Amino acid sequence: MKTADLKKIRKYMEKNLDYKRFEHTLGVAYTASALAMCHDEDISKAQIAGLLHDCAKCLPDEKKINICEKHNIQINDIERNNPFLLHAKAGSYIAMEKFGIHDRDIINAILNHTTGRPGMSKLEKIIYIADYIEPGRKQAPNLSCIRKLAFKDLDQALLKILEDTLLYLQETASQMDPMTQKTYDFYKETIL
Repeated sequence: MKTADLKKIRKYMEKNLDYKRFEHTLGVAYTASALAMCHDEDISKAQIAGLLHDCAKCLPDEKKINICEKHNIQINDIERNNPFLLHAKAGSYIAMEKFGIHDRDIINAILNHTTGRPGMSKLEKIIYIADYIEPGRKQAPNLSCIRKLAFKDLDQALLKILEDTLLYLQETASQMDPMTQKTYDFYKETIL
């Protein structure tokens, strides 16, 4: 992708996200680029996926549902009850339609940045991790440890984030997309 296209994406994101979400997006793109450099992944793809990962985050819930229904994107019961969770699915569609992104790896990185999935590519892991550890994040448990780990071992960082996420969802009695548990189970068995 050309630099001009990155500028176009950045302008779109600045216009369509609130200030806090835009700052987070820049942090994810920056962190994803650094992780890509460290782990020998395509830096441009990491920047694009990082910039676009939350492109549907600030859309009204009804619009996220409409995008998914209109384009036959499957919605599970948890997503229907919590439509804010659909931003990854709607965002992957927007990346394809608005920006002509058809690189499967970039689309999957956007699509799976909230729940992960078994058998993630290196780019998918980078975006998932960058979303969690970007410099603007302050609240997550074990953040300092995970930030260090991410630059040494993507799989171990991914597993720790999934573990902490599941613990948080259980402690707060929040609804959980079953894919998060499947992803954790897959990597726990694969890595340990």
